[in-house]
Amino acid sequence: MELVNKHRDSNLELYRIIVMIMIVANHYVTNSGLIPVMNQVPTALKSLYLYFLGMWGKTGIDCFVLITGYYMCQSRITLRKFTKLLLWVLFYNLVIYLLFVGFGYCEFTLGSFLSAAMPIKDVRGDFTSCYFVFFLTIPFLNILVRNMSRRQHFWLLVLCLSVYTIWAQVPYINVSMNYVMWFGVIYLIASYIRLHSDLDQLGYKKWGWLTLGAIFVAYLSVLAFIYAGHPELAFYFVTNSNAILAVVVSVCSFMFFKSLPLKYHPWINAAGASTFGVLLIHSNSDAMRQWLWKDTLNNVGHYADNIYLHSIGCILGVFVICIIIDRLRLRFIERPLFKALDRYMPKILNRFPLKWT
Repeated sequence: MELVNKHRDSNLELYRIIVMIMIVANHYVTNSGLIPVMNQVPTALKSLYLYFLGMWGKTGIDCFVLITGYYMCQSRITLRKFTKLLLWVLFYNLVIYLLFVGFGYCEFTLGSFLSAAMPIKDVRGDFTSCYFVFFLTIPFLNILVRNMSRRQHFWLLVLCLSVYTIWAQVPYINVSMNYVMWFGVIYLIASYIRLHSDLDQLGYKKWGWLTLGAIFVAYLSVLAFIYAGHPELAFYFVTNSNAILAVVVSVCSFMFFKSLPLKYHPWINAAGASTFGVLLIHSNSDAMRQWLWKDTLNNVGHYADNIYLHSIGCILGVFVICIIIDRLRLRFIERPLFKALDRYMPKILNRFPLKWT
């Protein structure tokens, strides 16, 4: 989700696109009220399909942070990058809030307006807020990863994953975690792959098979809970970003796409650059989730009839519409704004010990 260089190879940009579609699919299921309906008839074919469709949201978060860590461990945070991320978040927060108020979908209050105007709202579980805080920790994480030996980096990873992934899956062991902390662990994984790992030697075909195997095992874990009579626990091994199978699937799939011999394609890179915008739009707030998945698309109402076509159409439709919206924002708002900022900010900041780029 870091700012994308349009000249990058398109393998990881294609990965961003697929991962964001997975996240939209997860929200189609988990934010729409479908879970209680599925749990009533968990072994029905429609329910099994929706369990598979909706199980990849937390895995997708890991995938995105892996991409961030892989690129940013050899880059640096600048005031320009920080400002771009800040304005990106605030733009959608405020515009979507004001649209809902304008159309009478929610009531204007000073508290709700101030909440929309804040990029950081909840550092416990809100992805955007936590990612924003995590983004600010990257310069400090880079000091760490660039000054550790390969051996030290490896054993730090072993320690972190043992505590936050393996122990966290053991019943009766309480491991507390928030996204900011966990994103730091994912950053350690991605930076290890970039700085020290020779995992590329396996090649994309072997990583492809390992990815399919990990996905198969993850879905088997879902089926095991369902047929054991505990559908409420179906996502146990993937329900959190630190869950063991979420980590395994994300790392294997990341290595597959990283190894994929796909050169630069402008359309893929353009869509990949706007995937964070897809998240900021369709998962903006509780009001958006209510309006989109429940009131407008009525996912629960379509469970009994054409849920297969409805789900595919809605997921792809939401993704494409949000990409188009974000490309328009980029073309008509961000680029003109930063053209002006790039002209004047360096001159202004020359008076202070700050750099724009």
